[in-house]
Amino acid sequence: MTRILLSTALIASAATAGFAGSPEPAPVEPMVSQPIAVTPAPTGGDWTGPYVGLSFGNLSADADDFDDSETIYGLHGGYDYDFGQFVIGGELDYQTGEDIELGGIEVDDVFRAKLRGGYDLGRALVYGTVGAAQLNANVGDDTGLVGGLGVEYKVTEQFTVGGEYLAHRFEDFDDSGIDVDADTISIRGSFRF
Repeated sequence: MTRILLSTALIASAATAGFAGSPEPAPVEPMVSQPIAVTPAPTGGDWTGPYVGLSFGNLSADADDFDDSETIYGLHGGYDYDFGQFVIGGELDYQTGEDIELGGIEVDDVFRAKLRGGYDLGRALVYGTVGAAQLNANVGDDTGLVGGLGVEYKVTEQFTVGGEYLAHRFEDFDDSGIDVDADTISIRGSFRF
């Protein structure tokens, strides 16, 4: 009889374990997670605002059969406005250095008022520029056209470095009958506000 009781108890416990749960799996409670804020990678910031800086380079000039090349240095300042992909601005700059000898003309310095427009590449700005330049010499001064290309790179949000090439044309310099052409290549450092 104990054998029958033991067998019955064993079958009952096996049946209870087999039917303990429902044939349906237990519902899983949904996990609530907090949204993760995605911060876009820095693109170099905005080019909008004023800037001032220093330049150092070389000025090569020729007039008729005379040409000379000397080191120049100067100051520049301007304001840019960033429209997203495109940047437009204006700049004034002044450069001087060793006098350049062109026959009887000694070039002292050059002052420029330029418009510039460029493409915003994030930390870099590639631009073209056009404007007016005043060349001062021992025989007088004259105003001509200037145009060129440049690039700026943001080392930090407040400091940029770059390079600029400018071509100048002064026809009939100070009514002397002499045409003066000049090219400048400069490295530039600017502080942005």
